[in-house]
Formats: sequence, structure tokens, C-alpha cells
Amino acid sequence: MSSPILRAEALSKTVQSGDDPLTILDGVTFEVAAGDTVAIVGASGSGKTTLLGLLAGLDRPTAGDVWLDGHALSGEDEDERAALRQRLLGFVFQSFQLLPALTALENVMLPLELAGADDAAQRARTWLDRVGLARRVRHYPRQLSGGEQQRVAIARAFAGDPKLLMADEPTGNLDNATGAEVADLMFRLNREHGTTLLLVTHDLALARRCGRRLSLAGGRLVGDERASREGGGVRDTPVARPA
Repeated sequence: MSSPILRAEALSKTVQSGDDPLTILDGVTFEVAAGDTVAIVGASGSGKTTLLGLLAGLDRPTAGDVWLDGHALSGEDEDERAALRQRLLGFVFQSFQLLPALTALENVMLPLELAGADDAAQRARTWLDRVGLARRVRHYPRQLSGGEQQRVAIARAFAGDPKLLMADEPTGNLDNATGAEVADLMFRLNREHGTTLLLVTHDLALARRCGRRLSLAGGRLVGDERASREGGGVRDTPVARPA
């Protein structure tokens, strides 16, 4: 059996809030197999975005560890974690995170150039074409609609050929119709490229499109549901609670 592409073990995060410690995550443990589509769901303040940041190595946990493609992030320094992100991960954010002074083409090219790709322009053009923006490559973010900006972000994420795509509320800033179009695009590209998808969302309709749903409440993992093969329902796997 192959190793999971992502593993969180007893992951906790505590910060100081005034004179008292505030626990954001408390002993979260799970694995994600390569090729899975996983949604992380929960109410506002349940720890979803904090968890995603820890899984990406953008922040360090107070306790526990994350293994990314077999690499324990606790054993990596900041430069090594950045190199892992560049090699393994693609990101799609709610706020798009496009650089306003760069065109759509340049936004997609930038991480490729930073990775040393000698065909960055060609790859960026190919991916912008794949997301339906071949005629918008010279446009700046301010000249693009929200849906178009998110398509640029998706092109940028996939252009680096990631093993794992992390998306944080990717349709949160879009209207329902545009959000559905962007979600369709993201899931289609994910299937075509066999990418693992880890999606943080408050949108249950979007979460139901994933093969698995992890539910957070009060910083704890309280549910792990997998889509059944018959009828598209979900099967709940009990989650052990700390004593």
C-alpha cells in the first residue's frame, strides 16, 4: 500500500489571547491518499484555515507534526519547507492573491520563473487557454471579473504540475453561478491530472462534490465522511475524541 501524500498527527495550535492561551486546533489526526478529493468543513472559527496553513507548512504547530509526501515538516527549515511547497503544492485562495501590477500571463508565469522553468511563458499561455482566458492574457487583475481572476489563479496553481492542490474558500467571493462554473473547472482539471485536492469551504454543496468530508468543531476533528459508491451518499467514520 502506498504512503499517504499528506498526514497530520495529533496536530494542535495554541496562541496567546490576552493573558490566556487560546486553543485553535486540538489533536487533529488524519491521512489523505494520493488522488483523493477532501473537503474540510466547519463553522467560522472552527480552525479550518489554520489547519490548512499548518498542512502547507506556512505555520508551525504547537504540538504534533505534518508529513507531506513523506517529509516531516518539523524536520525542515523555512527554506526546505518553501522548496517542498514549490515542488508539491498548488494554491487557490478566496481573495485570488493575484499581483495587481502583473498581467494574467505574468501572474501565471511568476511561480514558474521562480522555480527555474525555461518554458514559463509557453506553459502559462497553455494554462490560460485551458481555463478559457486565451484572449485575456494581457489584462491586469483590475480589468478582469472575479470569476476570471479565479480562473487565472487556477491556471497558476495547475501550471506548476502540483501533486496536491489546496483551495481555501475558492468560490467564497463569487456569485452562485460564477462559483459553480469555477468549481466545475477546478474539479475537471483535478480529475484530468490526477491531482489530490484538499478544499476548505463553508459551502456544503461544494463539499459534497468531494469524495470525503472532514468536519471541524471547536478545533477538533469531529467527523470523517466518505462518499459511498452507491447513490452518492456519505458514510460516516467515527472519529476518536481525546479523553
